[in-house]
Order: sequence, then C-alpha cells, then structure tokens
Amino acid sequence: MTTFVDRVELHVAAGNGGHGCASVHREKFKPLGGPDGGNGGRGGDVILTVDQSVTTLLDYHHSPHRKATAGKPGEGGNRSGKDGQDLVLPVPDGTVVLDKAGNVLADLVGHGTSYVAAQGGRGGLGNAALASARRKAPGFALLGEPGDLREIVLELKTVADVALVGYPSAGKSSLISVLSAAKPKIADYPFTTLVPNLGVVTAGSTVYTIADVPGLIPGASQGKGLGLEFLRHVERCSVLVQVLDTATLESERDPVSDLDVIEEELRQYGGLDNRPRIVVLNKIDVPDGKDLAEMVRPDLEARGYRVFEVSAVAHIGLKELSYALAELVAQARAAKPKEEATRIVIRPKAVDDTGFTVTREADGLYRVRGEKPERWVRQTDFNNDEAVGYLADRLNRLGVEEELMKAGARGGDGVAIGPEENAVVFDWEPSVMAGAEMLGRRGEDHRLEEARPAAQRRRDRQAERDEAQREFDDFEPF
Repeated sequence: MTTFVDRVELHVAAGNGGHGCASVHREKFKPLGGPDGGNGGRGGDVILTVDQSVTTLLDYHHSPHRKATAGKPGEGGNRSGKDGQDLVLPVPDGTVVLDKAGNVLADLVGHGTSYVAAQGGRGGLGNAALASARRKAPGFALLGEPGDLREIVLELKTVADVALVGYPSAGKSSLISVLSAAKPKIADYPFTTLVPNLGVVTAGSTVYTIADVPGLIPGASQGKGLGLEFLRHVERCSVLVQVLDTATLESERDPVSDLDVIEEELRQYGGLDNRPRIVVLNKIDVPDGKDLAEMVRPDLEARGYRVFEVSAVAHIGLKELSYALAELVAQARAAKPKEEATRIVIRPKAVDDTGFTVTREADGLYRVRGEKPERWVRQTDFNNDEAVGYLADRLNRLGVEEELMKAGARGGDGVAIGPEENAVVFDWEPSVMAGAEMLGRRGEDHRLEEARPAAQRRRDRQAERDEAQREFDDFEPF
C-alpha cells in the first residue's frame, strides 16, 4: 500500500455565504416597527497551512474533495447569521500549489506559511442594512454569494540541505542510514528507494538535513524511470552529493561515466548548475572497489570535484564527509539573504476606473463584465420585483446604462451580465434618458409613487387646492 504521495489533484470548495433576512419588527401596539432582518454569515475559507508533522500528501490522495462550511442565514430581530468555519488543510513543508495549467499559485516553505486556496462567499445583507431615507422598509434582502470552487495541484518538493544523487543501488540509502538516524529500505536490487527519505545529521555545531531520493538513470529528465519524481526533490537542496558505485557488476559502467550521465540529466532538468557538488566513491570496502576508486580519483579531482572515498558498510570516511557537508551547508546558509518581513503593498484603483466593461459581441448581444455588477447579480433574488428594482438602481448609479448607450445599445437589445457559462441575460429597457424627467419635489421619486398611498393622497389634496385656486381666480364680482 502506498504510504508516500508527492503529487495530488485537489478539489476545494469554500463555504457559501448565508442569505440576508427580510423581516419587520412587530410588538404590541406597534405592528410595523421597521425592518429588522439580520445579515447572513460569511462562508468559510479553505486554507493550506504548512505543518512540520506532515510529510506526505497521502490524505489528499485518498480524499481529494474538501469543502468548508457555509454561513448561516440572518434572522429577524437584527440577528446576523453565524460565519462558516474555515477549513485548514495541513500540508508538508515545501508544498507547491499550482493551477490546472501548471502556473504556480503559492510556494509554501516554512512552518505556519499559509495560502487561501478558496475564498468563502460574502453573506447577504438583511433588509435592516438596506434601509435608507428613501427606502425605509425594504421588502427584500440580498442573497449570500457562493464560495469559490477550484481545482488545484499540490506538488511536494523536499526541503533538505543535502541531496544524495546517483544511480540505483549506488549505496545512497546505506549512506543516509549511517550518517543519520533514518531507516530507509536497503536491498541489493535497483529502485529499492521509491520515495525520498530524510535524515538529520549533526557535525560539530552544525545540524543539517540530508535527503536520499530515488535513483537516477539516463533519460530521467524526460520522465524515464522515476524521472521527475526524483528530480523534483532536488530543487531545494543547497548541496548535491554524487554517490558513485565503485563495485558495480555492470561491465559497461564505471564511476566517471556514471558521473557524466548524472550531470547531463541535472543539466537538462535545469536550475541546478550553481549548487556545490561533492563526489563520494562508495563501497571501497570491496577490494576491486578500492582499486577503482584510487584509479578514478585523480581524474575527478582534475575536474574540480572534492572527492571522498567511503564505505557505508564498514563506516570508512564518514566523519570527514559529514564535516565537509556541514561546511558547505554553513556557507550556503550564510550566503542566503536574510528574510525580510512581508511588505504590504497597496495598489489603489485609478479614479477614472469604472470597474466594469461593456462589449458588443458578434450576435449583437452586449456583455457587461466587472466585479461589482457580477457580484450584485449573484446577490439578487430575481423572484422579488423590489430586489430586481434595487439591482437596476445600483447598475444605473454605477454607470452601466450610460456605457450601454455609448456602446450603441437601444431599448429591447439583449444584455448579459457575467461570463458566458453563468450569465444573466435580459432585454434592456433604459430607465433614464436625460435625467430631467427624474426631477420632482425633494424626497419623491415618480417611479415609486404608484406604490405609495400617502404620496397619492398628497397629490389629490394638491389637485383640489389647485382647482379651488383656479375657481377663485376665475371668479368675477358683480
């Protein structure tokens, strides 16, 4: 059964926002006490957080669908709904978050580093929050927004100071088992190591981590053998150790040719040219291995490599190798720039930025795209006429109607708000042509007069007064 997974596809769903409540306060002798509908709760986020106790993505391999809880709807009595609970997903140190196209979204390195993979939806406003001087008792509330739905890819790149690279059965697992307390699987057949193994080494005052990763063969940079599953775990290491087998039974192989093959694969993979190298000639406890190591050592040193002859089985040369690695790790850490506190960059929008666009498509449909218009559409209950009117007022104030007119739209033309797969389409009827017809007495709006009996009674009384004034003006004394 698989116990280590370093790449998974994860489907995350944030919680939906709770709907706002449309309610009217009622009590004895006060049946219509004003709106008191509460706001809906915010939906929970899906957050990826680095946890040092987690070393594999196995849990997400078995359960790739994760969802946060939704916010609760608002209630009467100005009671807001409860926010949804965030879903925190622990991931190993060194996890890279990518989208389906392979673009890097986040690189999670360091305990506690987090990334919001899916944002929870906003809660809808209740009618108490929508009340204004012009709309004293709204009979509607806003709907909660849906949470984000995303498909992401998690890739684990081992975080270690030293990486042991080499052919299968070169003795990498044996070496890490004697340098540290790690207990990898060791056998005399190729590809014994199928997953990276980490160990902690103490050399003097320096403590560093060492990784034994799956064996490398020609064509690994193109995916042959364990291919990229191996090379991915080398990227973060500061020092590379070339483990060469001096006692191989394959006649066509020797340490120098093995080194050339490994270096070529690392070169084709890219990004590893600047890493310091150390060459380890392993298995010198075998008589032929000792002789071969002495033969190839001058050639390797002539190429500029530091060469160590060791035997993991006989524990020969391990102390010198351990301290040499500690020295290189200390140099790499000293050369690394100090981490600075994350700077908060504020990028205000331009003053003339309307926040939306209006385009005319080939079929004559006008499409409106923008964060605000699309969010307002998602929050609107289209079964409530008053809510639809409120949406029309908001779009008008934002300038959508004016832009539609500039784009050449006329009454009856089709208008879509949102993307093609999830848009609201309607026949546009402009409500404001010039603005002068909207003028009236302060605090009145002729679009709402039919639904306001008090306004109708005022007009009737004014008409009676006007009629009486005309009769008085027409009166002629005898």
